[in-house]
Amino acid sequence: MTSFQQARIDLGSQLRQLREAAHLSGKDLAERLRWQPSKVSRLENARQTATEDDVVVWAQAVNASPDTTDELIRQAIALLERHDDWKQRHRSGLAAIQEDVRDLEARTKLFRTFEPGIIAGLLQTSEYARHVFRKVKRLYSAADQIDAAVRVRMQRQEILYDRTRTFRFVVTEGALRTCLAPAEVMRGQLDRLLAVSTLPNVEFGVVPFTTELPSSPINGFWIYNEAMVAVATMTKDLILRDPDDIAFYVRAFDDYAKVAEFDEAGRDVIIRLLHDYRKQNPH
Repeated sequence: MTSFQQARIDLGSQLRQLREAAHLSGKDLAERLRWQPSKVSRLENARQTATEDDVVVWAQAVNASPDTTDELIRQAIALLERHDDWKQRHRSGLAAIQEDVRDLEARTKLFRTFEPGIIAGLLQTSEYARHVFRKVKRLYSAADQIDAAVRVRMQRQEILYDRTRTFRFVVTEGALRTCLAPAEVMRGQLDRLLAVSTLPNVEFGVVPFTTELPSSPINGFWIYNEAMVAVATMTKDLILRDPDDIAFYVRAFDDYAKVAEFDEAGRDVIIRLLHDYRKQNPH
């Protein structure tokens, strides 16, 4: 067991002790916090990493002392700093990562994402996601939870139909042509994008190969509200909360969005790529 896993177990144990001392069941606490009951269980049993926000509201719900609350916050911040390391994250399992992301998305009203080489998880079909998770498992020697990870990723997508939220996706044509799955799976994935792009609260833009880019698309990134940016590298997820960093990525996203094709023009690009995939495998 790694020190990261042990620290997460220790924090979960402390949270459980505080809940029990307050004479609350897991269901009672979940209702107070307006969480799913499963989240209380995941945090207490170290199947999910508690965020600073998680431990603050937990401490408030169980009337923890200020000193106890401060210590929980310290532990949560330390865990999240180490949680960004992909080796640590994938030892916890693919499904656990998806649960972490789902909780972050639940707190977000405005999503902006740019992807140069992959379809964003919120837009993936189950077949495409399965192929992606297989590659992640091999690369990072992750725990074998592919079925569970696909299931949670599909559950995450329910948020797309919440019209109180806004989603802005920009991808390069390269992301749609990157074959992370067989041709028939890629065709199904593009069909999914055609459907999702018509949702009233979803903007989906494609930057064609023939368009001059405003900057080199080195990494994909997600902007959550105006509060945080996640930038994925091969070995770490960079979690940026500094206002200057956030402003930089907002400008970068806007630059890519300005040269992207949206609505019918964007769907025309996808349809053209669908024809190309059919030529590769016409059956």
